[in-house]
Amino acid sequence: MRILDQKQEALLNEERKLLNDLRVALAQFGATPEDHETLGESIQQLDELFLLVVVGEFNSGKSAFINALLGKDILEEGVTPTTTQINVLRYGEERTRIVESENLHTLSADVELLADISIVDTPGTNAIIREHEAITSQFVPRSDLVLFITSADRPFTESERIFLERICEWGKKIIVVLNKIDLFETDKELAQVQSFITENAQALFGMTPEIFAVSARLALRAKQGEPALWLDSRFEPLEDYIREKLDEEERLRLKFFSPLGVGRHLANKYLAVIDSRLDVLKADFDTIKDVEAQLDLYKEDMYRDFNFRVADIDNVLLEMEQRGQEYFDETLRLTKVFDLLNKKRIEEEFEQIVVGDTPQQVEKKTNELIDWLVDSQLRQWQAVTEHLAERRYQHKDRIIGDAGGGSFHYDREHLIESVGRDSQRVVENYDKESEAEALADGARNAVAALAAVEVGALGLGTLVAILATTAAADVTGIILASLMAALGLFIIPAKRRRAKQEMREKIADMREQLVTSLRTQFESEIERSIQKINEAISPYTRFVRAEHSKLLEDQTTFTEIKTGLSRLEVRVDEVSKPAEIERE
Repeated sequence: MRILDQKQEALLNEERKLLNDLRVALAQFGATPEDHETLGESIQQLDELFLLVVVGEFNSGKSAFINALLGKDILEEGVTPTTTQINVLRYGEERTRIVESENLHTLSADVELLADISIVDTPGTNAIIREHEAITSQFVPRSDLVLFITSADRPFTESERIFLERICEWGKKIIVVLNKIDLFETDKELAQVQSFITENAQALFGMTPEIFAVSARLALRAKQGEPALWLDSRFEPLEDYIREKLDEEERLRLKFFSPLGVGRHLANKYLAVIDSRLDVLKADFDTIKDVEAQLDLYKEDMYRDFNFRVADIDNVLLEMEQRGQEYFDETLRLTKVFDLLNKKRIEEEFEQIVVGDTPQQVEKKTNELIDWLVDSQLRQWQAVTEHLAERRYQHKDRIIGDAGGGSFHYDREHLIESVGRDSQRVVENYDKESEAEALADGARNAVAALAAVEVGALGLGTLVAILATTAAADVTGIILASLMAALGLFIIPAKRRRAKQEMREKIADMREQLVTSLRTQFESEIERSIQKINEAISPYTRFVRAEHSKLLEDQTTFTEIKTGLSRLEVRVDEVSKPAEIERE
């Protein structure tokens, strides 16, 4: 059993807490099952023996190397892929093989080295059976130290570099072993290959890892009865490194560091996922802002155009008023005093000359205004629908799965699709006739309040005619009453002024009532239209804002955990102090 001092025990407890916090964060974020499993195994390995994992391409001599290291033929060797599962070698007084699962076997052997270190033999990273590489990739994160075996006849191949990049992502300490050096005829050839490996390792790792050149075949033969081959095998420096450099203190240090590297890798991975999602949401926010900007411009343009259209209607009434003023100036004259006694004639002339086709013009322009408003609403709905469709198309290639797991992209796409369908449905079902009729009814009812008549099915133009002729009746009544009272040079001008003022006031009331009614209906309809659009896209906007808030919280959580892991690495280094061993 490993005995820890007080400081080491405190570090171990803190490391467990940080890694468990990370596990909770991964669960809440919706990480992949594989990452959950990897982190769980890393936490579990804190209580296991030091794990030395041997990886490399098939036929690089991994099994031969392990046999040479242990001094016994424990693993089968061959030129074709012979290891089809993970083999974990542990100490045992008798040789046994326990099948833990289809992909994991545990072997025991009476070898002193295995009392302190468990050795893992993995399938070749370039094996024909692709499951072999997958098995190895899943097991590497559990390792405390990785021995990467490359063969002298094909050193540092492309597939080896790719696999090493993955190992580096997990923050593992790596030792490179150049095997089969007995194939070289001269030391110069060996030096060239070692230089090639060193240069590539520096480019890959950003530093020079420990590199050992050995012949596992010669080393095993030397241990099994041909000691003269031991020097040529060059195995002793590597064996000394493993036995002496990896003493209990260093093994403990690497044991602490290994899960920290896994945790840091996972924290970085999901921070990258969060950054990617925030980038997507930034574009979503831009989309929402675009829609909001469109609606603001739409409202601004509508108000401007409405004022122009209402001005046209107002001008029709002003022209009628001007005709009325001119009519009274022409009619209320002393020379036409006897004509004024014919009330019916005055009313008919007033309706023909002053009112004229004003009701029809008002009706026509009001209907044009209503049609314009309804068409504008429809076009705005279409603009929003097309904008969402364009947004969906622009990002369709980005929404291909999610390396971080979870349902973010699916939920987001589903919402955009749903909002787009709802918007399109509104556009397709938009009944222009019923919308226009509803607006016209509102305006007519409001204007009818001034006329104080039963509306029924009267049109807006008819109501204007009623108001106008009512004004005429009131004016002629005033005229007739004044004429019956007295006739004189001074009475008729006074009554003319009074009639013109009465006409001016009634027309002004009509104009104000009509414009106010139309403006009220217009403002109500604009707000209703914008509200409907906002309600239609609200599931999408709520998702974007809620997801953005959640991602920022997750980003803070993962960043704090990552910072904690980095600080703990420094403290582990200070407590262990294996100065002579360079850490990756």
